[in-house]
Order: sequence, then C-alpha cells, then structure tokens
Amino acid sequence: MTQPLHTNATPSRLVVMDIDSTLIDEEVIDLLGEASGHGDLIAGITERAMRGEIDFKQALRERVALLKGLSTDVFDRVLSQTHFTNGALDFVDECHRRGWKVGVVSGGFHEVADSLVERAHLDHCLANRLMVRDGRLTGEVDGDIVTKESKLAALRAWARSDGVPMDRTIAIGDGANDIPMILASGIGIAFCAKPVVQQAAPHSITQRDLRLALPIIDAEDR
Repeated sequence: MTQPLHTNATPSRLVVMDIDSTLIDEEVIDLLGEASGHGDLIAGITERAMRGEIDFKQALRERVALLKGLSTDVFDRVLSQTHFTNGALDFVDECHRRGWKVGVVSGGFHEVADSLVERAHLDHCLANRLMVRDGRLTGEVDGDIVTKESKLAALRAWARSDGVPMDRTIAIGDGANDIPMILASGIGIAFCAKPVVQQAAPHSITQRDLRLALPIIDAEDR
C-alpha cells in the first residue's frame, strides 16, 4: 500500500474512488486485452467480474494469463488510450480546495495507475502490479491481488493515517468489488454502476460526470 503522496493539514474528509470506469472511462485490463489479441475474451471476463458473477481473484488471474508475452511498451500505448471521466479532474481539484484527501483503489495496475495518479494529483493509490521478465509480461500478478477486502482495508487505513473518522469518508465505485467500501464509508456512491452496486449503494449517479458527487456530499453536510 502506498504512502500519501502529499502532506497537508489534517483534512475534513477522505474521498476514495475506483479507477477503471470511475476515475477514467476505460477498463485498463480490456485495453491490454485488445493489445494482446484477446480483447473480446478478456472484456467478457471483466464484465462478469464487475457484475459479481465470478470470483474477482480468479477472473484477474485468467485475464492476466492472456497477457503473457506482451512487451512493457504496451503501458505507454494503453495510457494514451485512457481518458479521465467527465468532471473527474474538476472534482479532485474541488476536493483539494476544501482541504480533503483523495485516493484511488483499483483492481487495475500500478504500471498505468501511477501516471494517472500523478496527472490528477491524487494522495493515495492501491493497485495490482504485473510480473515482468526480460521486458515482457509473464502472465502473472506480482504480489497480492487487490480485492474488495483490500479496497475496504485501504479506505480504513488511509482514513486512520489522515485522521479522518470513517463517517467523514466518501467511497465511489462502479463494480461489485467496490460494494464493501461503499457501504463502510460515511457517504457511499455508485457511479454509473452495475445493477448490483446501484441496489446496494445509498446514493447513485447515473450520468458520467463526477462533479455530480459534490451535491450529494454537500447535502449530507447541511
């Protein structure tokens, strides 16, 4: 788990978001799948995992195995294909203007996530890493796989380190593995989410504009 990237005064809130299909429009694993020639197969597994139909660890291992042999040059190519969700950077900037911290948790990969974190000036990041040998992907994950449990643990750990009570945290995500952190946070928001997430979350945004989270948060502060 990474340490905070910035050190400011104790914030009044902590926002934790998923990356794929939340902070950005794309699913990075699907873009890697297209580069590997297994795009449709990997996208299908992703969709089932996001709906909560199959175990996330199993699904990730299956997809990563199909990436075996890809050159690490693929990360720059994939990064160039990603787009921040409408309103994402404005939302992060407004959170920081209010003195809040913002982190991301992802079943995606640090090899792409770290550049997104730097560009968006985020404070925390937890993601998977891909194993590389001789400049090529081995088809394995390097270290523990990020799961719904580790996303929740990251939310709690960052809240503790930032001095933010859990009832002042905000969690935003779209997939089944975001549900535990959404339910444990003070304000849980499903963002253009799968039906199972919309049903579970206290709040739901159905338009792809992350700035729409601000009125939900402000309403809770009234």
